[in-house]
Amino acid sequence: MFLPTTKYDMEKLGWKYLDIILITGDAYIDHPSIGVSLLGRYLVSKGFKVGIIGQPDVKDDRDVTRLGRPRLFFGITGGNVDSMVANYTASMKKRKKDDYTPEKLGNKRPDRAVIVYSNLVRRFFKGMPIVIGGIEASLRRFAHYDWWSDKLRKSILLDAKADLLVYGMGEKAILEIAKCLQKYGDTSKCNDIRGVVWWTSKRVEKAIEISSYEEILNDKLKYNEAFKKISFLTDPNRDILIVQKQDNRYVVQNPPQFPLDRNEFDNLYLLPFEREVHPFYLKNGKVKAIETVRFSITTVRGCYGMCAFCALTQHQTTHVISRSKESILEEVKILRKMKNFRGTIFDVGGPTANMYGAQCNIRALKGQCNRFCLFKEPCKNSLVDHSKLLDLLYTIKEVDGVKNVFISSGIRHDLVLEDKKYGEIFIRELPKFTPGQLKLAPEHSHENVLKIMRKPNINKFLEFKRKYESNSKKKYVVAYFIVGHPGESFKENSHLKRFIREKLGYRPQQIQIFTPTPGTLSTAIYFTGVDPYTNEKIFVERKLSKRNQMKKNIIHM
Repeated sequence: MFLPTTKYDMEKLGWKYLDIILITGDAYIDHPSIGVSLLGRYLVSKGFKVGIIGQPDVKDDRDVTRLGRPRLFFGITGGNVDSMVANYTASMKKRKKDDYTPEKLGNKRPDRAVIVYSNLVRRFFKGMPIVIGGIEASLRRFAHYDWWSDKLRKSILLDAKADLLVYGMGEKAILEIAKCLQKYGDTSKCNDIRGVVWWTSKRVEKAIEISSYEEILNDKLKYNEAFKKISFLTDPNRDILIVQKQDNRYVVQNPPQFPLDRNEFDNLYLLPFEREVHPFYLKNGKVKAIETVRFSITTVRGCYGMCAFCALTQHQTTHVISRSKESILEEVKILRKMKNFRGTIFDVGGPTANMYGAQCNIRALKGQCNRFCLFKEPCKNSLVDHSKLLDLLYTIKEVDGVKNVFISSGIRHDLVLEDKKYGEIFIRELPKFTPGQLKLAPEHSHENVLKIMRKPNINKFLEFKRKYESNSKKKYVVAYFIVGHPGESFKENSHLKRFIREKLGYRPQQIQIFTPTPGTLSTAIYFTGVDPYTNEKIFVERKLSKRNQMKKNIIHM
């Protein structure tokens, strides 16, 4: 059964009340790739009664009150995608479609959804504890540059007037909060929980204090100093409190939770998900988001690629965890029994599929190094044994009823090339596990832009492409590129255009304009015009018209 989203659902479960109500900017999709559903199922498995309200109407009380008042707290997330990214294109135009909404209708989630939903709950449930989380809240936990308003904003914890903020992958933290509130009924008793951000009006002892909101307002380079400290010190092995003063209050980040162990990770994805859109939302039309994940399997979490423009490092961290083959095969059996399963598993992966089985003893014991794991060259401790992933893929393919097994999520081609023992074998076998064409993300061709992006030299992409296509007569590599990234002027843009014409020989469609989302290295560079790690001044194109022209230059070759 689904988790309840109506009183009728509660009656079917025999629940007279709920302990926790989770509110999300998405329609309720009961699938393990959907964060709010994952947390809801996890809490229920630990004995709590949880309901989910998706995309509540913010104009009245009908949606937000339909499940009543929870016993412990409201948990609020903007959804699987940041609400501002979901609502606006990189050209600052309002999107008309939303894959997480029935019939892909736009405008069902408000801008800055976490803040709006928090205000909605406070309006109709006076005194009710509010816990915010998900990627929208996680990446805004400190003072941050907001591209959409072109302003520095305070922590979303303060803007939303929430009691607590959960950052990163939230299973352990949200469970501890639930137990804490069940015992004490007071969020101030939960301020020592790992993975939580809270606020106080008193200076915090034994903490590292980063540049205040006011200091950053007056000196942009203070933003870079704060960014570096947050990035380096936010690691479970360092056990450090980070504090930032904002007006007369202090925003306090506790050390992050340690990653789930393998047994916890295995069990999490085998919880009894319906793997479908709840009928309450499905009656309004199909939700496209489920179509891309229904028959997909998450095998790995975390990524140490540390691409400058990617938020995953700040959210899922560089600590990679992988599921056991046994757990994954159990999920294959679940998919095989579903009525619409036609024999194809569309993705076996995660943020970076070929980091499956990756281990780094230094990171596991001491925390993330102060270097980039894969830039400029992959660290020897970051190398991957691709035989583990190949063994997994072939084992899945041997399961009765499974005809095709694909990797649709990204892979790091530089990691494959560095695997001197199994890399060539992986490249040779990869076409068998590729749906259509292989999509890779070199992101750019110009050496300086790639350096700022913390991406490998373009020659590695060309080497991988040549080897892959020599092993596949019918499948070839499709490249993704970003334009408008810090460091790119029309000179570098022209370099990319020539590269695509001369080296790839086709008109590209997979071109996106860089969007400065909160919490990333690229956004820090966009805001300050300086690389925090090298103190090098970087050219930044901020005019929308010129950023749009960069994309047109590439598409209309």
